[in-house]
Amino acid sequence: MFLPNALDQTVKKFKSQVANCLTLMNLCLGGFSIITSFKGHISLSILLIFIAAFLDRLDGMAARKFNIESELGKQLDSMSDIISFGVAPAVLVYQGILFDLGSPGSFFTVLYICCGAFRLARFNITENNGYFTGLPITAAGCILTFVCLGVSFIPAHLYLLLMLVLSILMIASFSWKKI
Repeated sequence: MFLPNALDQTVKKFKSQVANCLTLMNLCLGGFSIITSFKGHISLSILLIFIAAFLDRLDGMAARKFNIESELGKQLDSMSDIISFGVAPAVLVYQGILFDLGSPGSFFTVLYICCGAFRLARFNITENNGYFTGLPITAAGCILTFVCLGVSFIPAHLYLLLMLVLSILMIASFSWKKI
């Protein structure tokens, strides 16, 4: 009788940590993306952000499937998202494209990060009613990263505009249903 109970407890503890482990893997990939951007490995940085997005999707699915959603998980997910979809894409675009534009490049990079942080903070203090308010940072980060694939075809100044538009959309007050 002791063994099945101990096994049940072990399985329960394992399930409770699956989503957090996926979230931390997402965070690690975002951190490595930043480092690879600084080293000039733009293609690898792009790949790491996309893998982080996949893990971000998996951590939410695991939390819901195992019914292990928690305040800790919600906060950890937001901290990971600001790194993987806020800082990492912004640094990627800055290092790969906006560095040569000087102060405007720096300004729009920091603006994007600030708007992403604001969006996540607002998400964390509002009730989950089945709707998103503003563009989720994961979507904004993936759009910004995806557009980096066209760096040789898109003028650098359009990246400033894209960062401005994504920043505004993240903090906008429009609502739309979660999928």
